[in-house]
Amino acid sequence: MPDPAAKPIYLVDASADPVLVRIEGRACFQNSACLRDFFVEMRRQGKSRFVLDFQHCQNMDSTFLGVLAGAALELRKLQPPGSMVLTRVGPHNLELFRNLGLHRLLMIDAGDYRAGPGHGTTPLSCAGRTELENARLALEAHENLVACDEANRSKFQDVLSFLKNRVEQG
Repeated sequence: MPDPAAKPIYLVDASADPVLVRIEGRACFQNSACLRDFFVEMRRQGKSRFVLDFQHCQNMDSTFLGVLAGAALELRKLQPPGSMVLTRVGPHNLELFRNLGLHRLLMIDAGDYRAGPGHGTTPLSCAGRTELENARLALEAHENLVACDEANRSKFQDVLSFLKNRVEQG
């Protein structure tokens, strides 16, 4: 089990099919940009199948969830559509997915999926972002959550207003 005080990290195996992402620690706005960038780069390289392992994910915030929603929405646009499977999702994290309607967008494996052999995982580099870059990411992520389920608009209306004002101010 990872040390709860340790810095959160994403371990990826980009050469695997499906691409494997292991979330270690807390997935939040502070470390979601590198994961979004990773998904964009993988799609650019023609990868469209992903498995995310949540066994050691201690918690998630709405920005991280919105990044996943955005990636899943983009994968659905591909021909043929791509896929994102979430595995070893604990009860608390599963409840977060359900409360935001993401279980209708993402495939959640209720079993104990084990990724096949790959070439090993490497950590994603999550360099610091400016406050404005973080605000833009958070705004995009929360807009993704609303695109996923309109009921999320009322849940995040204050957050959306705040972030829109922050981004407009530059």
